[in-house]
Amino acid sequence: MTEDRQSLPLWPVPAVGTVCFRGDDVLLIRRGTKPLAGEWSIPGGRIEFGEPTASAALRELHEETAVTARMVGLVDVVDAIFTSRSTGETRRHYLLFDYAAVWQAGEPVAGDDAAHAEWISPDRLAALEIWDETRRIIAEARQIVQASPRIP
Repeated sequence: MTEDRQSLPLWPVPAVGTVCFRGDDVLLIRRGTKPLAGEWSIPGGRIEFGEPTASAALRELHEETAVTARMVGLVDVVDAIFTSRSTGETRRHYLLFDYAAVWQAGEPVAGDDAAHAEWISPDRLAALEIWDETRRIIAEARQIVQASPRIP
């Protein structure tokens, strides 16, 4: 079944992602829904109307992984543009506000639209097939977290 162009938004959809660290490990999920079903990703999703982006990032992190975290800061804003393989037409455009955070509590349990959630070591991360932009955001988030003051 293909989507009718008229059923798709004609503007970017604001969304968030949270790069959450526990020590050196980063929390990733495998997406359970399109457009990236089965692929490794940063936990995240759409921003709700009236919701600040940082609040949305922590909410989505908890909904998808059952983990709570302390927000450290904004990493970057990224365009995620998905096109049709057959026509090249833009099908989806997300504007992703990606944040860095540090684990506070909880063990990863996949929820919401995540099919799987787990802590990934730096060595394992290096071997995973993930979007280059995701890899860049994780590296930048790691630098932000390492430079932030430690709060007990």
